[in-house]
Amino acid sequence: MNGSADQHEITEPSLAARGHSRLVALVRAVPIRWRILSIAALNSAVVVVLVALIWNGAQVLGSAWDDVRQVRESDKVLATLESETGHLQNLIHRYITQPSPETFGEISYSRETVLGTLKTRAATDPMLSGSVKRLERVTERFLSGFSELRTVQARITKTYEDEVLTPARDMAGLYSIIEGATGHRDALIWPSLGKSREAFTAMLVAANAYYLSLATASAEEAGRNTETIEQTIPVMIDLADNDLQRRALQRLNERTKALSAGLAKLSAQLTSRTELLRDVIDASQADASSAIDGLSVKMRRREQKAQETFDQTLADISRKVLSVAVIFLGIIITAGVLIALSIRLPLQHIMTAMHAITSGDLNRKVHGTGASDEVGEMARAVDVFRENAVAKRKTEDELRASKEKAENALHELSTAQQNLIDAERLAALGGLVAGVAHEVNNPIGISLTVASSFARRTEAFEEELRSGNGLRRSQLDEFVKTSRDAAQQLVGNLHRAGELIQSFKQVAVDRSHAERRTFSLSEATDQIIASLRPALKKASITLSVEVPENLAVDGYPGSYGQILTNLFLNAVNHAFPDGRSGTITISAKSRGTDDVEIIFSDDGAGMTPDVQRQAFDPFFTTRRNEGGTGLGLHIVYNLVTQQLGGRMMLDSRPGQGTTFRIIMPSTDKTARGGQASEHQDRDRTSAWPNRTMSST
Repeated sequence: MNGSADQHEITEPSLAARGHSRLVALVRAVPIRWRILSIAALNSAVVVVLVALIWNGAQVLGSAWDDVRQVRESDKVLATLESETGHLQNLIHRYITQPSPETFGEISYSRETVLGTLKTRAATDPMLSGSVKRLERVTERFLSGFSELRTVQARITKTYEDEVLTPARDMAGLYSIIEGATGHRDALIWPSLGKSREAFTAMLVAANAYYLSLATASAEEAGRNTETIEQTIPVMIDLADNDLQRRALQRLNERTKALSAGLAKLSAQLTSRTELLRDVIDASQADASSAIDGLSVKMRRREQKAQETFDQTLADISRKVLSVAVIFLGIIITAGVLIALSIRLPLQHIMTAMHAITSGDLNRKVHGTGASDEVGEMARAVDVFRENAVAKRKTEDELRASKEKAENALHELSTAQQNLIDAERLAALGGLVAGVAHEVNNPIGISLTVASSFARRTEAFEEELRSGNGLRRSQLDEFVKTSRDAAQQLVGNLHRAGELIQSFKQVAVDRSHAERRTFSLSEATDQIIASLRPALKKASITLSVEVPENLAVDGYPGSYGQILTNLFLNAVNHAFPDGRSGTITISAKSRGTDDVEIIFSDDGAGMTPDVQRQAFDPFFTTRRNEGGTGLGLHIVYNLVTQQLGGRMMLDSRPGQGTTFRIIMPSTDKTARGGQASEHQDRDRTSAWPNRTMSST
């Protein structure tokens, strides 16, 4: 039993492994690019499905949101209508109690506002378009009620003016007539007259109060005082003393009855106005508010329904998106695992084979060379690499021998290059020697001629002395004058020759010994220029030197001389070809406290951009067929950057001349003690420059 169970446990993993291998082999039958594209296609399908779901949901959400937004806009319109009609109702009440042109103007403006809101906003609102008619009817009734109310108000005003105030003014005049017809205050009519007059005054106050405030108590008080007046008139007629009083009292009785009728009419009209306000204005406002409230309730329901649709749609979209994402994620993960295994396992075999090859085990076979996918091609390539590695071992000895030969050839090339550089430097020194020899030859030749002539003159003078014929004073004076002239010429020419020899000696010493010392830049420049004068005489070149006398440099004067000589010869040969005339300018100045700037410029032919880029390269020359070596500027650049520790910049334009700007330290910044060896100088001189050229 146990053995069977163990066998069953072993068999199941084997079957699973074989199934796994079949799946991997099936996937490997598809090229890798198609496997990767299948993952991309699955991802694209997910994106498309999700976009479709989101798009569909977005349409529903957009519709629901439009409903919500439209409901809110409709609510704003309803709120505006309710606010405007309420404001209009308040204005009408204020106009009734305190009529004025300003209030009427506000009512007219508010009326137009309400009508404008109904016709422009409510009529075009899709939510309110079906209910606008009712609102318009209510509003029209409200506004027509105001017109009717204005008519009633006009009647009330006319009644108050014509039938209350006019009789009251007449009665006041009659009371004055009666009082004037009463002779004294002890008359029997006076008490009744005073009571009637007081009742009249109280009646006027009460009537005005009733007209302005509609107070019921004021109306009742006005009625009582009117009755009092009517009751006192018969008594006063009986107590009248004369006919004037009796006629005035009869007239007073008539006006009192007219006033009483006017008050009754005014009361009826005020009551009608109150009923009109209540039944038309306030009722219409109430109907409008009711209609607006009803529409608001409908809007709230519609908004709630739209919000529910919005929330439900959003929940459905989220659920569908999540479901699709989970399903496709499972598919993508499964496919990704199979594709990864179909690539990773063969790559592991290839890596194992590569490690074996790099470790020197070239006899191990590469697995998977028979597969048809890209990894199989890689396996075959690795196998080819293994075969090449075997062949490589056979050629390593030959390569070592070739390497040794190449190293010997490179050493010989370096030696040849150094010899060329040394030859160029010696050639410059040789040219210097030839030029100085030519310069020295002139004053020495003149001195020799003067000395020979002076010797012959001396011999002739000696013969004249020996002849014994006597020596005239004129002959002695002529001999002395001739001797003095000869001596002056000898001294001048020999002094000139001495200066030239001293300059050449100093330049030669500086060139042959790389000693670091502090030297005057002006003196060193003059000495170098003196050695270059022969070249100036052969060419039509004007030399201008502007170097301050107090400018001292701690450096290598020989290197400075080599730099100036090479720049000068380069300008003579390239800037002024074929004897062309021109000007060379050499100037120097301090830069701050630590640097010196030397500018060497000419107004010659100039350089093209291509020539500028290669100007400092070794062996580059534009006059190869005329004997140029291409080492002059290369030596200059190395001396400036390597030995003097400075930097060199070149600026040139075709036809506009060339300017070399050299900036070097005036003091020893590197604290290098002692003299550099000749071998080190040669290494620096032969090094190819890593330069930077900039425009000035």
